[in-house]
Amino acid sequence: SHSSTVSNLQLSKDEILRCLSTPPYVLPHHKKISAPPMVYISGEEMTHYTMNLILDQWIRPHLDISKWDFYDLSCKSRDATGDKVLKDAVAAGKRIGSIFKEPTVTPSAAQVVSLGLKKPLSSPNGAMRRGWNGITISRDTIHIEGVKLGFERPVLFERHAVGGEYGAGWKSVGAGRLVTTFFPDDGSSPTFCDDRVLVDDENVVVTYHNPLDNVKDLAHHFFQRCLAAHVVPYVVTKKTVFKWQEGFWTIMKAVFDASYKQRFIDSGLVPDGNLKHLISDAATMQIIRWTKGGFGMAAHNYDGDMLTDEVAQVHRSPGFITSNLIGKNLEDGSLIKEFEASHGTVADLWQTHLAGQPTSMNPLGMVEALLGAMNHSADLTEQKEKSAAATEQRKELLEFTSTLRTALHNTFRYGQGTRDMAGPAGLTTE
Repeated sequence: SHSSTVSNLQLSKDEILRCLSTPPYVLPHHKKISAPPMVYISGEEMTHYTMNLILDQWIRPHLDISKWDFYDLSCKSRDATGDKVLKDAVAAGKRIGSIFKEPTVTPSAAQVVSLGLKKPLSSPNGAMRRGWNGITISRDTIHIEGVKLGFERPVLFERHAVGGEYGAGWKSVGAGRLVTTFFPDDGSSPTFCDDRVLVDDENVVVTYHNPLDNVKDLAHHFFQRCLAAHVVPYVVTKKTVFKWQEGFWTIMKAVFDASYKQRFIDSGLVPDGNLKHLISDAATMQIIRWTKGGFGMAAHNYDGDMLTDEVAQVHRSPGFITSNLIGKNLEDGSLIKEFEASHGTVADLWQTHLAGQPTSMNPLGMVEALLGAMNHSADLTEQKEKSAAATEQRKELLEFTSTLRTALHNTFRYGQGTRDMAGPAGLTTE
């Protein structure tokens, strides 16, 4: 529809069919859509190879992406720049507010040697969550009309993006006394948090904390999404045993009661108006049982990580789950959103590709993430510019992303997808 111009009306039917059946599948006088600013972070291995195909065949022929900022977070690029490229990518993401990220590699000790890196590299995720004031990682099931996967209806999940075991400090120690002390910033008297005697000759001491200041933002994001998707919300903790998790539940419930209770009653999702709590052990069992879907869960960082892996397995694979980091720009209150697939770089297929063998890489999760980032970039541009041109640009871009999503879903619906969906006769990556 974007290709129809007066000039193209002069083409014969055969010429039009030839143009639309050979790469790049556009008419000669095709006008590209101007894509608003966005950060594109590239990774490596099979997913990077696949995304290059997608950019060349599905994006560049239709969109002018000159306003996108590109950052290469491959191991060699990070190593060569002393990780400056990571710092630059985080700064750009904070400034622009919409980010697409390909899966990246956090090198093992063996990979540090094989890639010739100067030193080990940490996962970039921590720097991104800190730099973008990460609130939550939203992970949702992807659904294709007419294709049976795992859950029949959407399942939404909010994983607190900070705190917990991922930021823990630890030390191997022997027998002795362990004292944990808190020193307030205001200079007031220290607080003894814990005092215990270690009798074993070998111990591992672990210290971590759960920040709670941004749980209100997580709650608002979660309940708004549950209402929009018409799913029942649950808050998951193990507060009956881990008493320190009580605060997470208390804040979630307070936001629900103050701002959303009546709306959930009116929608019929929570008829009695009481927000439901699930013990994490029970949540693991319910995820397997509730295959009709139609629910949302919010949990601490580690529990959310484990439970969303379970959701992915019930829903066939991580390739059918989104993974979006939601942060906040503290200067203007706008949401910073980073979109990526929930799977890794698919190293096994990459080795097969390097060996010259055919592969069948399912691009669904990555494309859904890319389209989400593009849509968010259009929303941000319209909000910032408040102009008719920005509104029209957003309309054009959303029409394109919606059409591309439908086209991709149709290939699976018609049995023309990759082998994980269509069996041995499925299409190759290319």
